[in-house]
Amino acid sequence: MKLAILNHDSILSKPNSWSHYQSYSSSSPSTSFSNITISSTFQRLIFHRNNQNIKRISCLTSNNPIQNQSTPNSSSSSPPELLRRLLKSPGVHQGPACFDALSAKLVEKAGFEFCFTSGFSVSAARLGLPDVGLISFGEMLDQGRQITQAVSIPVIGDGDNGYGNAMNVKRTVKEFINAGFAGIILEDQVSPKACGHTHGRKVVSREEAVMRIKAAIDARKESGSDIVIVARTDSRQAISLEESLWRSRAFADAGADVLFIDALTSKDEMKALCEIFPLLPKMANMLEGGGKSPILNPIELEEIGFKIVSYPLSLIGVSIRAMQDALTAIKGGRLPPPASLPSFDEIKETLGFNAYYEEEKRYDTSTSQQDFQRA
Repeated sequence: MKLAILNHDSILSKPNSWSHYQSYSSSSPSTSFSNITISSTFQRLIFHRNNQNIKRISCLTSNNPIQNQSTPNSSSSSPPELLRRLLKSPGVHQGPACFDALSAKLVEKAGFEFCFTSGFSVSAARLGLPDVGLISFGEMLDQGRQITQAVSIPVIGDGDNGYGNAMNVKRTVKEFINAGFAGIILEDQVSPKACGHTHGRKVVSREEAVMRIKAAIDARKESGSDIVIVARTDSRQAISLEESLWRSRAFADAGADVLFIDALTSKDEMKALCEIFPLLPKMANMLEGGGKSPILNPIELEEIGFKIVSYPLSLIGVSIRAMQDALTAIKGGRLPPPASLPSFDEIKETLGFNAYYEEEKRYDTSTSQQDFQRA
């Protein structure tokens, strides 16, 4: 059953005039949280207050997790526009980190509204090397372009430290715009950078850190783009919590769209970040497997005040383990267990073979050639 949404855009443009509730099918096999879901079948109720009366606007049930998210993915909207619409919508939004075109397609197919690229994961998948500044700007850009071209959901790219000074940051932002990114994360580490949640991190001065964000804003204006600037500071571990809060305020004053302090160590520290410019979106980083930040569920993160959440290691981590298990089985003279391996038909469907074959029929010349020969 599908009922039309009435004045959906006008509702989203007035977040203070409505309340948002969601309920999910009890038969859905996936885990659901407040204001979010990764289920392929979901139900959403949207209400708004009119003269102190709650009026029902729409009830929507769908088996398409892509077309019916709270942020519609219109072909007429640019990636930054889609991401900004998402940032203005209610609730907290989950974004797994992909590392290539295939992993990005799987994120979209699972029903997520956006995704990140992870420098850690891209360095691992493309070079087989640690994320310690060895991967180049050109390699990250090339990988990112392949990712953005593979999906229709907005992608936030890992811009690391901008690959140099403020002038380098400007070029990085402009090239990320040209590559189709909806947003870019820029950090205040020195070069060569260190991986987040690891030792050895050092940050540039306050002045240089702020200047990087100002340069990013200028690059956006010069490009006529609306790419979302996510300002990240690593000064929590490099210096102190107080320093990271100061820098976040300065980044907001400089024009950053989203604030992100890496490696916050407690819920209280997370709350301190979210109290800065409360209306400005905040990003949380749930480093799987043992980082410095507490792992919280989406409901807890929303209550603290976060708007978007990244999961940087889930996809690369399970990929590594799955390949290790498969190689162990093959080396032992066995095939991987059937439950761990999709069928060939499933693989072809995921990669778009069937869609390709259907489109190919439009350009089939065999019938035209036969007609020509008869003539």
